[in-house]
Amino acid sequence: MTTSNGNASRHQVTTIELGDVTISRVIEFSDTSPLTPEVFLPNSKPEEWERHAAWLDPHHWSQETDLVRVATQSWVLRSEGKVILIDTGAGNGKYRPLQPIWSYLSTDYLGNLAAAGVRPEDVDLVVNTHLHDDHVGWNTRLDGRDWVPTFPNATYLMPKPDFEYWRPENLPNTAFGRGNQNVYEDSVDPVIAAGLVKTWDDAYPIDANLRLELAPGHTPGASIIHLESGGDRAIFAGDLLHCAIQIHEPHINSCFEEDEDAARASRARMFAYAADHNALVLPAHLPGHGAFEIRRKGNSFEIAGWAPFSRT
Repeated sequence: MTTSNGNASRHQVTTIELGDVTISRVIEFSDTSPLTPEVFLPNSKPEEWERHAAWLDPHHWSQETDLVRVATQSWVLRSEGKVILIDTGAGNGKYRPLQPIWSYLSTDYLGNLAAAGVRPEDVDLVVNTHLHDDHVGWNTRLDGRDWVPTFPNATYLMPKPDFEYWRPENLPNTAFGRGNQNVYEDSVDPVIAAGLVKTWDDAYPIDANLRLELAPGHTPGASIIHLESGGDRAIFAGDLLHCAIQIHEPHINSCFEEDEDAARASRARMFAYAADHNALVLPAHLPGHGAFEIRRKGNSFEIAGWAPFSRT
């Protein structure tokens, strides 16, 4: 694994290389959430947080305020001559009535993307690991009064189970419900209308280095991206975990799971693979160094090391 740092003063971009693939971390949002562990990860126990406080505080949780920190980030991959964007965050100017943390944002996400050397028209492929509001927001941007594709030359890959599950008429039948209100209308339908969407199911080969695989639970179509290149391995984990405490306590779920048991099962499979294959795990919401390697510890797992990305 090799690393390099962006030279922009406002936008600190750290890039690593795994085999023939270059990975850049692009931050949209990194701050203290308004949620306590009791709300965000409701089946966690106070003693679990206290047990891990020495390494969780301050980058993942504040012992003083009892608030969890979250990031929203994209991963930019350069592989086989293509620019691939994994997850597009919450987006600017989107109305999310039950998700105020993501509502009417005004961030410099496109500036951060530019600091990674990427213009919207450069992106060849957008991968939405699932279709929650904070993973599809920059699929579109506001042009006058219309939502238009942010990445006009890209194919948008969306998992078919989520493509069907999150249609507006089905929201009353979901656990997240109105938390995903307006998402199809402002972040999915416009790219469908532009003819840019390709759905997939079960598994999907992106290229010789990258493949998509369903990992349901968080949502029916939740997915991960496997990277295998030059002896290096990584997993882009989407929302298979939300907070670093879940590395040591993988039984803990967030409050946003559609299927609690399936979410734990998918997380367990991913962690077992990562530990057995020395694979870097890159979730969508981890602040601090943003990614990690793990090893087995008895019947569970522990952090083996953090990625060399600059801390947020």
